[in-house]
Amino acid sequence: MNILLLRPHPGNDRFGLGPFFRVEPLGLEYIGAALRSAGHAVTAADLRFRPSAATWIRRARPQLVCISCLHALEYERVVELAREIRRASPEAFVLAGGHAAAAFPAPLEVPEIDALCLDDGEEIVPLLAAALEKGRPLGDVPGLRLRTGDGWVNTPALERQTCLDLVPLPARDLVDRHRSGYHCLLFKPVWLVETARGCPHRCSFCSVWQLYGRSCRERSIAAVVEDFATAGDSIFVADDLFWHNPARSLELAEALKKRGVFKRWILVQTRTDLICRSADLMAAWRPLAKDFDIFLGLEAATDKGLAGLTKDSGVAESVEGVRLARELRYGINGNFLIDPDWDEDDFRDLWEFVARYGLQRAGFTVLTPLPGTDFFREMAPRIARQPWSNFDMHHLLWEPRVGARRFFELYAETWRRSILNTSGEKSLVDWMKQVRPSQIPYIARVLWRTQRMMKPDAYLREYEKSRPRTTEPLVDFGTGARHGAA
Repeated sequence: MNILLLRPHPGNDRFGLGPFFRVEPLGLEYIGAALRSAGHAVTAADLRFRPSAATWIRRARPQLVCISCLHALEYERVVELAREIRRASPEAFVLAGGHAAAAFPAPLEVPEIDALCLDDGEEIVPLLAAALEKGRPLGDVPGLRLRTGDGWVNTPALERQTCLDLVPLPARDLVDRHRSGYHCLLFKPVWLVETARGCPHRCSFCSVWQLYGRSCRERSIAAVVEDFATAGDSIFVADDLFWHNPARSLELAEALKKRGVFKRWILVQTRTDLICRSADLMAAWRPLAKDFDIFLGLEAATDKGLAGLTKDSGVAESVEGVRLARELRYGINGNFLIDPDWDEDDFRDLWEFVARYGLQRAGFTVLTPLPGTDFFREMAPRIARQPWSNFDMHHLLWEPRVGARRFFELYAETWRRSILNTSGEKSLVDWMKQVRPSQIPYIARVLWRTQRMMKPDAYLREYEKSRPRTTEPLVDFGTGARHGAA
């Protein structure tokens, strides 16, 4: 079959760190590799770049079109894209999948979409393609939410979780035409690598563990080493929790050294309490890159705040984890969650914590109930119906305790205390000194866009433009499983 894989443009990225991150569609590359192994002709298009979806439809003439939906803020864009596909190719079968589609599929249950993928696409999409090609009943394909004449129904679940070693290495050549456009922080181009999938923790705001049932699957050491070795010089490891398995992580570090793998830059995501328990592991990994950054979900500046997020660790672990990582010459990036129910003292506590421990490289996002979490189900009655694009973790979904204007004044002041404020401790010239001359236009453009986050009036204008005009609840859970997590 001719199969087209599409990564949509996410839409609203006027606020937040989106300008600093544009990474390859790794999930589509894995699906593309699996489809090729089954003998299909695969085209992948990243619509964050040109040309348009209609152009790709004309070029590929697909019988099956797969659209990724990674984040809740993309729901409306995915539906718009499905309608565009329907106009350009009425006979094509349209499938949507990805994290958000699997965690909370209801917003995608529209006539223009034929089915939703509720589990690992590397296994399900080849099975769907085979059923379409051979005219088999689609109800026998596992892991789907299928549009039928009687409404949307779930097909049987996969009998067991997909073994990641059954999935070929990603078909990166599918999007190599865009390689120079994939960037992360100061590094460009960047390659995305996955060594494991899932997380065993239970943070209330996170939909990863709830989708995967607190499981964590790992790729074999040999497969990961090959992926690292053949990827480029700047690596962003996509694992939700890197170094989760200490014994395997040590084995992987030694295998990479034996292969002679050394990178210009590596970025991983992990927890501070894990770092506190893993000094030897951290020391073993540090020689694998000239610059090695860690992204930490710091989340809150007080033990009370962390407990409210079910973080299962305290501020002492945050402080010690940061200290240990810095001692081993890791760069520290992180994120704090800003609760709309905060008062002014809560903001000041955060400012003091950031200053005391030198965490100006952290980012700050609005605490947002993400679809597919228990937190979302708890907060849904407080959230009036509004665009899904507001779920970007930089919009207010309900009226904050201190009022919208004061909230955004305090929120913008929080960002002004970060290194992104080019009028603060790190000037635009300081930023330029960190990149090659050829990258100066890129970093200047990104920094210009992020300065909007320091301006309360910019948030207020956006808030007034996109705030809900109705008191109708966002979701009616009375209809049952249709609105639940997959």
